[in-house]
Amino acid sequence: MKRSRGGATDLSVQLGPLRLKNPIVAASGTFGYGTEFLPYLKLADLGGFVTKGLSLLPRRGNAPPRTCETPSGMLNAIGLANVGVEAFLDEKLPALRGCGTAVIANVFGETREEYVAVARRLNGAPDLHAIELNLSCPNTEKGGIAFGVSPPVIREVVAAVRRAAPGLPLIVKLTPNITDIAVAGRAARDGGADMLSLVNTFLGMAVDLRARRPVLDNVVGGLSGPAIKPLALYMVQRVYREVGLPIMGMGGISGAEDALEFMVAGSAAVQVGTANFFDPTASVRMVRDIDAWCRREGIRAVRELTGTLQFPHGAPPAPCAG
Repeated sequence: MKRSRGGATDLSVQLGPLRLKNPIVAASGTFGYGTEFLPYLKLADLGGFVTKGLSLLPRRGNAPPRTCETPSGMLNAIGLANVGVEAFLDEKLPALRGCGTAVIANVFGETREEYVAVARRLNGAPDLHAIELNLSCPNTEKGGIAFGVSPPVIREVVAAVRRAAPGLPLIVKLTPNITDIAVAGRAARDGGADMLSLVNTFLGMAVDLRARRPVLDNVVGGLSGPAIKPLALYMVQRVYREVGLPIMGMGGISGAEDALEFMVAGSAAVQVGTANFFDPTASVRMVRDIDAWCRREGIRAVRELTGTLQFPHGAPPAPCAG
């Protein structure tokens, strides 16, 4: 029975050691360092946000052009341009003090030692709530996806970062560009991950017909946006069933119902990415719309939706090989 419209909805969610006031988190690479969005929203209205990927030293990223639109999403090959971990700690993080939401640092390296060094510098940083380990970026020659497609390497890197930053909840971001994402999820779990975020972008490219050349200087980019939502939903429900860690789901989320579908499929929280580019208020709008939806549907606590997907024949379908 649905409850009356007047009752308050509990939007808080728990992902292992990380508690968020609501399930909406702005995704890495789409939200800068947080302060860039202050003209459009209050950070305190979000469950949290993830910084641009941080490396040991500053990175310029790939040469332009490094983004382009497609009919159903966006390709990007930014190449993890960032200020470096020291400038983040000295300049960016202090500006976020008292922002009222969870600040999550996305971490990247070209070697295991670089991942460890960045994580060690972040461990114990004031006003930092978690680390997201980027083992999935498709737009760099080293690190990222090169590590994320090898389960033994995933386990090794996650374990090393876990030892280097024992004071911070550890999220591992998985690539969809792998034969079996559940195997990658289990490797991250065995290495000591507290939770998983999935999925990162899918490999793709665009062609300039007149010039007879790729649109992106990097040739290959990561596809995000509405096109990847069905693929991401499938992977989220598989990892939820087979790995047993809390999940932040992402991939083509542009409205509250998208976010709620991911929660039903197994996500405890979601990350909003590409939508931030065409509507900088998208994430806070989703928080309000989720609250309104729960009120209409008589849902007292949004976390009750996680993993409630009902399969038509009583069991989920087996992966198809052909």
